[in-house]
Amino acid sequence: MSTKMKINSQIFQDSNNTYYPKDEAEVSNLIKEFHKKNLPTEIVGTNSKSFIGNKTQTSNKISLSKLSGIIDYFPEELYIKVKAGTPLEDVEKALEKNNQELAFEPIDFGFIENGKSNKGTVAGCLSCNYAGSRRFKVGSVRDHVLGFQGINGKGDIIKSGGTVVKNVTGYDLSKLVTGSFGTLSVLTEITLKVLPKKSFSNTVVIDVKDNKTIYDLFDKIAGSSSEVSGATFIPEEPKDENYLKNRDKIFKFNDLDFKGPFLAFRVEGDKVSINEKIKSLTKELQLNTFNTFLLDTYQSEPFWKKINNLELFETTKNNLMRIVIEPSNGSKMMKYLGNKFKYYIDWCGSLFWVEVPAKKNVKIKEIKKTTKEFGGYLTIIKTSADYDYEESIFTIDDVRLIISKKIKESFDPKRILNPGKMYRGV
Repeated sequence: MSTKMKINSQIFQDSNNTYYPKDEAEVSNLIKEFHKKNLPTEIVGTNSKSFIGNKTQTSNKISLSKLSGIIDYFPEELYIKVKAGTPLEDVEKALEKNNQELAFEPIDFGFIENGKSNKGTVAGCLSCNYAGSRRFKVGSVRDHVLGFQGINGKGDIIKSGGTVVKNVTGYDLSKLVTGSFGTLSVLTEITLKVLPKKSFSNTVVIDVKDNKTIYDLFDKIAGSSSEVSGATFIPEEPKDENYLKNRDKIFKFNDLDFKGPFLAFRVEGDKVSINEKIKSLTKELQLNTFNTFLLDTYQSEPFWKKINNLELFETTKNNLMRIVIEPSNGSKMMKYLGNKFKYYIDWCGSLFWVEVPAKKNVKIKEIKKTTKEFGGYLTIIKTSADYDYEESIFTIDDVRLIISKKIKESFDPKRILNPGKMYRGV
């Protein structure tokens, strides 16, 4: 943008070439100018997830922090439409007043960055597509996106979806944009499906150590008709001095008075239905053969917040990896990890969060290879200060990389939006 244009522009700009558009039209004008002059541009919200992905080499930055506010919210229609830069906490507070919630449980990455809550914006949540513990039952973030508006890499306004859940013909662009880390479009408006909040939740904690037994329990929980909404396994921490030992401090609850590894699952609903579900699950899982503990609602809710906030890895200076794997190979992954790494398992056996010390960067390549052999994929969520980027942040095969390049070209032909954020050269 020329000096004259900067002076005449109504868009606020700071000294670091960061622009703060106030509405969709201003975003469109900026992108049109950057497209015309081939100027790579970084797209950010409140920077709550800026450490995820590759560093972008860009001459400009667009912050969506001023595109904030709830546009429409109709509790009876179970949807909310917001501007892209709206803080997630604002949305959750509005939903709470009507006893509703975002069912996919947004992950709070603030704790692994600086030990404080920072959920970021709605657009940031959608761009990453990282969902919490209910994922194996209710789906990911993209399954709750009804529609969006945004700006493609040429500055054109694009729109997909609407405000109701229905079958449509043609391409559902929401599915493509969600999880694209701002490489396909600059989001300006987002419509999300919301659901009634459950009245109560209880968590059953099981004292269990054997890998096969753990995955037998996961398998039975996943197949149960009792609507379990969360299932996790927390192993013992390794003795390695490169890890912060905080497990017992984080999971210190009045009704959880033992040390050692444990599996925990959550049931939600009214008190009567919870009691019936636990009674049924006690029989299905043969819980009378285990040492078990019950966390009531006042302990259950903070327990799962700690899981979804990744508090086990708070302020880590190590590498943190997110591994999604087929549950059938989960016990093999547990055996491989052993007690050498700090980790825990979520999504009823499908998701591993694994911390690797900075001194063991070379292990990442080995873990990625093992993950592929087990039919999974790995993402390095946070890198240590001395990470050499020899291994790519996101796992992708050659065929999918070609497809990703084609999609990128159709949305952003000059590659000006967050270039290289996910894959080098894309």
